[in-house]
Amino acid sequence: MLDVLNLCGRRGERTLFDKLAFHLESGESLHVHGLNGSGKTTLLRLLCALVPPSAGEIRWNGVSAAQMGREYHSQVLYLGHRNAIKEELTPLENLEFFFQAGGASFDRGDALKALKRLGISDAKSLPCRFLSEGQKRRVALARLVFPGRPLWILDEPCAALDTEAAREVFSLIGAHLRRGGIAVLASPRDDVSGILADHELWLGHPC
Repeated sequence: MLDVLNLCGRRGERTLFDKLAFHLESGESLHVHGLNGSGKTTLLRLLCALVPPSAGEIRWNGVSAAQMGREYHSQVLYLGHRNAIKEELTPLENLEFFFQAGGASFDRGDALKALKRLGISDAKSLPCRFLSEGQKRRVALARLVFPGRPLWILDEPCAALDTEAAREVFSLIGAHLRRGGIAVLASPRDDVSGILADHELWLGHPC
């Protein structure tokens, strides 16, 4: 389970949100709404423990994420609004790099199936710098095909995707939740409507 207690998020001198609190059990999802600049990405980065909060605490199964350190990071699959792929590598090589960086074993056959499921297998051997933005997003999203990390934190998961690809992403998130995983998704508009979120959070408009 994920507990957020009295969390404060800041950007420079500006407070984006304060005393934010919520609780998610296994199998539950949270959809974070808000315009650009309202603090969605800041919140997700805090949930990933990529940056420390100005105040408050994040707990995973009752233990402080800050105290858990790398153990907490091993529980999290984070997909930012940037794809975090290496442009000089192929889609297949990017998946291999992702697994090796996380200390997990890599199976080429499973990776090929993941790329096929996201509709990018035809470009599996092409350096990602030659791909469209939608294709690059599919490469990044192929990570979702592999179960293992119980906490998914996804920033605009359907950005640059067509309807068919977005539907596949909804299916993967739904399967993750049915396995008992937790998902936090953020979007500037209602572009994750394919998931009926258990909870919704609205962050304030930018000043």
